[in-house]
Amino acid sequence: QVQLVESGGGLVQAGGSLRLSCAASGRTFSSSAMGWFRQAPGKEREFVATISWTGGSTYYADSVQGRFTISRDNAKNTVYLQMNTLKPEDTAVYYCAQAAMVTRTPSDYHYWGQGTQVTVSS
Repeated sequence: QVQLVESGGGLVQAGGSLRLSCAASGRTFSSSAMGWFRQAPGKEREFVATISWTGGSTYYADSVQGRFTISRDNAKNTVYLQMNTLKPEDTAVYYCAQAAMVTRTPSDYHYWGQGTQVTVSS
């Protein structure tokens, strides 16, 4: 059984930074791709970033490219999302998820965390 627990969300002013963490249980983490998604009120869940099991391949949504960085530490079963130059439109609940391979498609992810709120004030 895989469990994913996000942390690191909070309230930050525009232009600020936050680092989200996602701690995974289970023995499949180091062989799985991981992704971050977000969902703002009244909107559909959207892809943010994904990383391969080695960490050698990463992909980002156009809206966060150059501002966000996804990384992972397989020894700690943890994936991170460093978010810089935050904007009010980045406000959302952020979820981490686990998949068999890197993908932008939410339905390809088999396990999801409970989410962590990120609020960016203007």
